[in-house]
Amino acid sequence: MRNLIILTAMAIIFATAGCGKKQAAVSDEPVKAFIEQTTVEKVIKALSDLHGNDAKFRIERGVEQVAKLWRESDGTSADFETFCTENFLADDSALENLYTKLERNFEVFNGYFHKMDVMLKEPLHIEGPEIEPVDMMFGSYNPAAHLTDDFFNNKIAFLTALNFPFYSLKEKTDLGVNWSRRDWAYARMGDRFTSRVPAEIIQNASQILTAADTYISEYNIYMGNLLNENGETLFPSDMKLITHWGLRDELKSNYAGENGLVKQQMIYSVMKRIIDQSIPEQVINKGDYTWNPVDNKIFKDGAEATATAEPDKRYEVLLNNFHAMKAIDAYNPNFPTFISRAFEGGMEIPQEDVERLFTEFVSSAQVKEVAAYISSRLGRPLQPFDIWYNGFKSRGGIPEEQLTAITSKKYPNPKAFEADLPNILVKLGWDKQKATEITSLISVDPSRGAGHAWGAEMRNDIARLRTRIGPNGMDYKGYNIAVHEFGHNVEQTVTINDVDYYMLQGVPNTAFTEAVAFLFQKRDLELLGLPNADPNKDHMMALDNFWGSYEIMGVSLVDMKVWKWMYANPEATPAQLKEAVIAAAKEVWNSYYAPVLGGNDEPILAIYSHMIDNPLYLSNYPMGHLIEFQVEQQVKGKPLAAEFDRMYTQGRLIPQTWMKGAVGQEIAIEPTLNAAAEALKALK
Repeated sequence: MRNLIILTAMAIIFATAGCGKKQAAVSDEPVKAFIEQTTVEKVIKALSDLHGNDAKFRIERGVEQVAKLWRESDGTSADFETFCTENFLADDSALENLYTKLERNFEVFNGYFHKMDVMLKEPLHIEGPEIEPVDMMFGSYNPAAHLTDDFFNNKIAFLTALNFPFYSLKEKTDLGVNWSRRDWAYARMGDRFTSRVPAEIIQNASQILTAADTYISEYNIYMGNLLNENGETLFPSDMKLITHWGLRDELKSNYAGENGLVKQQMIYSVMKRIIDQSIPEQVINKGDYTWNPVDNKIFKDGAEATATAEPDKRYEVLLNNFHAMKAIDAYNPNFPTFISRAFEGGMEIPQEDVERLFTEFVSSAQVKEVAAYISSRLGRPLQPFDIWYNGFKSRGGIPEEQLTAITSKKYPNPKAFEADLPNILVKLGWDKQKATEITSLISVDPSRGAGHAWGAEMRNDIARLRTRIGPNGMDYKGYNIAVHEFGHNVEQTVTINDVDYYMLQGVPNTAFTEAVAFLFQKRDLELLGLPNADPNKDHMMALDNFWGSYEIMGVSLVDMKVWKWMYANPEATPAQLKEAVIAAAKEVWNSYYAPVLGGNDEPILAIYSHMIDNPLYLSNYPMGHLIEFQVEQQVKGKPLAAEFDRMYTQGRLIPQTWMKGAVGQEIAIEPTLNAAAEALKALK
């Protein structure tokens, strides 16, 4: 989440496609090396003779790294030899001095370029006047697009790559158990320059990803304009919901209340219209027409009007994402596809391992057992949208309308929520001084989109918390999201300011920040002074985590299938991609969900907006659920703040090493599965 756009993290924040611009020709062939192997071997021998065997590994790895990145424009083979022999540092103190200077200056560059990016995107991210073309021009501009080029041109990149080896994930796993904190920081410095992507490709990606984020942020449905078969409206006239988050959360909220099931079925119809792109353009972010989503008819002043379907824009956006990411492939010798960059490079867990974990989970015996328990609680057979069942979240019997009355009064505007952040942290176990210190670096803004958290890139800079806040104050949905995003902000602030090395700032991958966000979010009612007195609350929380994992793992499996399909079909049209996405969603549904929830060939797993505006981010959510559950078990009966500090100041180690240090075992599905089985046994 903190790296330049050429890294996997760029897919994590505001990534997606949708401007429809023609892509430049993309080569499938890796960039040909300019420095010949004989020259590489000559330089390695000369340096080894000079510095001895103790430095041989670093010499071999460093010279090889520089050779892979060196271009004809950087100088001749003789220039390459001279650079390596003059700039390789064998002395420990000299190497440490170089690390300190690089770390300090990279923080300066990262921090201030990030501040520029935040400010340029404010009109796109924060509620305000209508977005104009000039806002898109500035917001999609990447001020750091030429930075990596500059670092190669002035040889800083080569100096870094020569002296700090890049380690593969397997090497980090095998060797990291014996590394010191400094060794890990050096290894992360070695990750800094492993590819050399031209600035024009980075800038193009930035434009496409920003346009995609805006496409999703502006994709709202006016719920008060939806009609049933009798021409009646069921939702408040002023309700405007973003897809998919707002639609999903409203569906969840209707497990109680009048016409709940009918409202859920209507929302489900809206979702399916979005997926197959039969949704009329006239009802996307507009309130001029009423719409019956079941028969897909629109009306103006009571008379039926001609509807025009959205022309596969959703899949054009996704396809543009793919082309933007694929354009980077040829420049990444270590991670030659976006799939490998997202998983082995970004998440630092192989894609095959993630897919295996998820498949084992959604195939588990506990799924049918929990589903049967849900069916008994609902008193009816399950329907496909019960994938979002949230009856395990105990609100003490308080209707959402009453919760909204509490939150809107308590938080009438962003500043009111911001002012209360220190108190929230104190309630969670932080002492007042530390709570004030952390929250002084967090600001709250009203979001155009569903909400997000955007951390700083240098110490003592501000992290941003964005959530939807209406004219009547923060409703419960907005509050629930805000608490989630606040968890992200606390992690972001602590792991950049309290971790000992800047190159280790952050977390292993975004699943770990999602774990903190979930940890905060599930305590949202306690923070309102509504403690859960249910003696079965731990069992209910276990089932809630289980069902949430089951839901999002299927979506993630679809996401992975789609990206594999796009790589196998790089010339696909948006219409062909639409069919492929729907087919993948149906395949996963029929395999793991239809036997539990019914509805053969249901496409609903394709509704998630992350698939469109955050390439291959979705897997971080179920991984976050698994991690959060293990972390939750670790902190049970202990001070949350102290345990959080102990775990999260480990910084950006690789995931499995971090987990061993935090909870004593690697990421696993068994704790969640076993807890679900125990909960069912106790509740039955």
